[in-house]
Amino acid sequence: MSPRLSAALVVLVSAATLVLEVLVSRLVAPYVGLTLETYTASIGVVLGALAAGAALGGRLADAVDPRRWLGPATAAGGVLLLLARPIVFGLGPGLGSGAVATVLLVAAAVGPAVLALATVTPGVVKLRLRSLEETGVTVGRLSALGTLGALAGTFLTGFVLLSALPTSRVLLATGVLLVVVGLVLAVVLPRTRPPARVLGALVAAGVLGAATIVAVDAPCDHETRYYCARVLDDPARDGGRTLVLDGLRHSYVDLDDPTYLEFTYTQRIADAISTRPPGPLDVLHLGLGGGTLPRQLAAVRPGTRSTVLEVDPGVVALDRDELGLVTGPDLQVEVGDARTGIAARPAAAYDVVVGDAFGSLAVPWHLATREMVQQVRRVLRPGGMYALNVIDNPPDAFVRAEAATLRAVFGDVVVLGSPDQRSGASGGNYVLVASDATLPREALAAAAAARGGSDQVGEGALFAGDAQVLTDDDAPVDQLLTPYPRS
Repeated sequence: MSPRLSAALVVLVSAATLVLEVLVSRLVAPYVGLTLETYTASIGVVLGALAAGAALGGRLADAVDPRRWLGPATAAGGVLLLLARPIVFGLGPGLGSGAVATVLLVAAAVGPAVLALATVTPGVVKLRLRSLEETGVTVGRLSALGTLGALAGTFLTGFVLLSALPTSRVLLATGVLLVVVGLVLAVVLPRTRPPARVLGALVAAGVLGAATIVAVDAPCDHETRYYCARVLDDPARDGGRTLVLDGLRHSYVDLDDPTYLEFTYTQRIADAISTRPPGPLDVLHLGLGGGTLPRQLAAVRPGTRSTVLEVDPGVVALDRDELGLVTGPDLQVEVGDARTGIAARPAAAYDVVVGDAFGSLAVPWHLATREMVQQVRRVLRPGGMYALNVIDNPPDAFVRAEAATLRAVFGDVVVLGSPDQRSGASGGNYVLVASDATLPREALAAAAAARGGSDQVGEGALFAGDAQVLTDDDAPVDQLLTPYPRS
């Protein structure tokens, strides 16, 4: 094998492997969430498959002339890559959630493809070695090329492809390229061409894989940078729309009535904000969702100026297209991470900060730490309020740690939740409210009672107990979080 061909093949299969590793978390997120476990499973499964494939490829290279199987192995890797998406959609609904389910789903999706592609490099090394004196140079050069290919696949996917194309198209293009290259190699590398039935099987498998990836419907209507998203109509309300991200109901918007709040957690945040003095407010929202609260505030407090920090431009576009989001001087949306975005905001600029940013089930860890809460306090005016939406279930280790973290920065913290949440009988969405001023507990309870709610106002100190304070150095959010039951 020529140096250029060997280099190109090693770069291609390594890049394809990392394309698949980056994309698999997007594929499985609607079923198992997008958490540290998801990323850990994708890295672990790919590394395990690489090790197994390298060992298998080494044995094959010594037993069979690599020119006979490098092409079929590359094409097989392409076919298996094309099947990753339908495999996830087929197995995902029945596996449930949790670490074991996550590993199994990722392994079924990407393990076979990565293993097949990992056999290629040992075969190329075998063909390039001409004497033992060249072993170090040959192995080192091909190893470096493989790493460069992996880097190219990682950066190209994360920074370019996912911004321009849906996941399905990226997988389709990568898989088809591998199948075509494999078929060409199967013809040109061996001294004698493989049997026609072998080439026919590879072609048929490639066509089937490509057709399957196109034909199988995803459980979402829109693929944003971070989410599998859908907007569902509410049959009970003509203007009702629910924003679903990765299979979870994140926001509800009534296009005809911006004051209508369907979800209890939005009602609780609205209760907290209602205790502020009358008149317009300056509000900073961490996370856009469906834009429910900014629009509600604009309706009930005319003149309120809302600034939203939203990391996903796809969510912003979806809100504009299907949820009636209209931005302007009183509602500005800035695309970017909330942690870096809030650091650029001026001090003492806001009356209220609303925390409603989620990565799957949890507040992203870097938005849950003491250092982040200190940034929130910095941008609040004296006596300002921070209202934070948190999801957890008994024993509520995460939400208690978040309450402890708020108490480490603010002078007063309360917890808004149902009697069952307060007693530990159930979980769900809690709202934590923090301020340097004494929070109006009676007014909060009265606001809940006025809308017919049974929410209780709990003391942050008692609720937090001896829970740890989350910091940038130690914030095990995914480990503390009790999984949310999925319907």
